Amino acid sequence: MDRDPALDPMSPPIPAATHEILGGGGLKLHAREWGNPRGPALLFIHGWSQSDLCWLNQVRGDLAGTFRIVTFDLRGHGLSEKPPSPEHYADGQLWADDVAAVIDQTGLEQPTLVAWSYGGYIVADYLRAYGDARIGGINLAGAAMICRPPAFDHIGPGMLQNAPGMCAPDLFANITATRRFLRACTSTPLNDDELAAALAWNMVVPPSVRGALLSRELDGSDALASTSVPVLVTHGQGDTIVLPSMAEHTLTVCPAATASWYHGVGHMPFWEAPDRFDRELADLAHGARSRRPVPL
Repeated sequence: MDRDPALDPMSPPIPAATHEILGGGGLKLHAREWGNPRGPALLFIHGWSQSDLCWLNQVRGDLAGTFRIVTFDLRGHGLSEKPPSPEHYADGQLWADDVAAVIDQTGLEQPTLVAWSYGGYIVADYLRAYGDARIGGINLAGAAMICRPPAFDHIGPGMLQNAPGMCAPDLFANITATRRFLRACTSTPLNDDELAAALAWNMVVPPSVRGALLSRELDGSDALASTSVPVLVTHGQGDTIVLPSMAEHTLTVCPAATASWYHGVGHMPFWEAPDRFDRELADLAHGARSRRPVPL
């Protein structure tokens, strides 16, 4: 991590506002707002089995002085509603409607979408349903585009070896697998406080929800191929969860994409190298803003 290690990495930040969003099918989503209320907008979309707490470094860092930041818990995660039935997680339109609802109900203008891991699938769902007219750009951070069970192309051992246990109802097996998964997420190990907090926010996600998300067969290549907004593909070369070959695939199919490779970094570039990540995200968002047409 680039920032001062003497700072408590898990000190609780205070949001500027908290929102209850009615997402796809009327499901309640928990969202929070941070930073400069008059700044350009960033919308953060976390990954499988996580929560909006994974963006702690971003909401407490330099980005908050410039940007209006919104984070939210995906359906089935964090403080959002967690219906047990798999149909609440199977339809891409529901995921697209969730993103659209957060944008609409918080009043975000042309946000840059920041999508980690499973969030790549959700961005593709959104683009397929709504297009890119209402967004400014996309930052794909360790993001996945293809999910083809049981083969799971471009998915690495850090995920494949631990997902079955994380989807199991046995609590001890679940905790054990989740701890292994979190250790596999970074090249530099999380410290004890970081690991404890991440384990806690993972464990509030029911195993059935985790399993439902992984049962979807997905390929967002077509959605990325047709977008015209700038896309930054941020990927750790040491990622064993979503392999670097996934990023290479995205770069191949998406003409609007450029690459930012992180040496010595795993699946969490925004956590392992937050200063660089935030700087590159800010450049992307400012560049996207400058490309917007001037109103007549």
